[in-house]
Amino acid sequence: MATEITTRTAGAVEHIDPQSIVIEANVRPGDTMKPLTKEFIATIREHGVVMPVHGYRDEQGNVLVRMGQRRTLAAREAGLATIPVYIVDGDQSTARRIIDQLIENEQRSDLTEAERSAAWQQLAFEGMTPNKIAKSTGTKVERVKQGLAVADNAVATAAVVEHEIDLAQAATLIEFEDSPEIVAELIEVAKTDPEQFQHAAQRARSAREIAAKIEEHAVPLREAGFEVLTERPRWDNEDYLDLYRLTTAEGERVDRDTLATLDGRAVLITGMWRVDDTPRFEYFLRGWKEAGYRAASAERASSNKGPMTDEQKAQRKALVANNKAWAAAEVVRREWLATFMSRKTLPKDAAQFIARGLTFHRGDVYRAMQEGNSLAHTLLGIDPGSGWRADKLAEFVTANPTKAQHVSLAIVLGGIEDNTDRGAWRYPEADKAAYLAQIAAWGYTLSEVEQLVIDGAAEKATARAEAAAARAEAGDDEEPEVEVEDFEADDFADEFDYED
Repeated sequence: MATEITTRTAGAVEHIDPQSIVIEANVRPGDTMKPLTKEFIATIREHGVVMPVHGYRDEQGNVLVRMGQRRTLAAREAGLATIPVYIVDGDQSTARRIIDQLIENEQRSDLTEAERSAAWQQLAFEGMTPNKIAKSTGTKVERVKQGLAVADNAVATAAVVEHEIDLAQAATLIEFEDSPEIVAELIEVAKTDPEQFQHAAQRARSAREIAAKIEEHAVPLREAGFEVLTERPRWDNEDYLDLYRLTTAEGERVDRDTLATLDGRAVLITGMWRVDDTPRFEYFLRGWKEAGYRAASAERASSNKGPMTDEQKAQRKALVANNKAWAAAEVVRREWLATFMSRKTLPKDAAQFIARGLTFHRGDVYRAMQEGNSLAHTLLGIDPGSGWRADKLAEFVTANPTKAQHVSLAIVLGGIEDNTDRGAWRYPEADKAAYLAQIAAWGYTLSEVEQLVIDGAAEKATARAEAAAARAEAGDDEEPEVEVEDFEADDFADEFDYED
């Protein structure tokens, strides 16, 4: 049965002997109540209780103090004859007491997150819904829901109590309660770099999702007799030979179907392609020498690059880490954009950004609009419909003429965002840097990999300016040829298996 909360009526101040006052239970646990220090008692003894405590009379005429328990206890210790008590109409319900104490402590900014969530939990036990708790305490519903979830979870509650992280962060930890390592990492981020918490959580979330997808493909392979490797065999491991270099004694290449029939067959599932969400497989044969197989001929082997240097390993590891970080940041960024677009009022410079998007970023916007700009629909919360180049933006503007600027901004943001992939961090350019800098100015917290785009573009601009100044000083008016950085075809592959 839901608890009804009545509205307070005006009361009156009475001066009452603190020894006769009954002190109600407080939303603070006893061991977290601020101690009655000698200094506090001395102040009460000298000046008295300046701010009246709040209470009510029960049916027997007893005065119960609801707000001001600490002042009442100090007055007793100080030996005061009376203290001012603001008496209001009696309401002995547990819910009313908790709400009154919550409001008092919130106004004093005196509650911890743990105390706040525990109080909300008590109100829930009294039959109040999250909506009613939020309305009664002046709190957002989502925040109350987070607090209730935290109060019901041992891992999240411990994090709030021991590390004093906020409720939203603690609620996120519930997702990873079965992984102490991830929980510890996220708590550390929350304590040392809280602005990066969402990005760190999404990286952990993405890694877990990828691992689960890989495991789905690993199960049938194990059933088919394959050894599923967790990491790529080192180049100097002579027990395994990759399928690319595996040949018969006569020099014939071994194909995948043949390998599937051999003892010692092994496979490494290296990650998920972004295009079709299917994994990449690398096949090996264990014990190939003993089975009578050979490595590729010298001519064929010469096409292989051989073992990587330490520097190449470090570069490759950074590449893989940043690709994973970019994929996670993209999720956080797009969620933020959708929330941003739900605002009733757009930033003052929105019109300027739209104009810049239709000029400076026109290529990205054009390409997205050619395909219906589904991301713009997503940012506005519109179902684009089905079929090729489905588009409901025009209908939305007609039905919501006051949202015209929102639609224009969503079209620009959707176009740029749809054409901003992980190549942006490795080959930073001014247009992507300007885009990320703009949304950062609007309140988005950039991840480290996104910051690389801005920093890299700035470095390029500086280098070009310095080169132009040097040419001008030398009297050379010719523009130098643009150097194109070489990269491997798998530089942009989602590889999640690299280890030193």
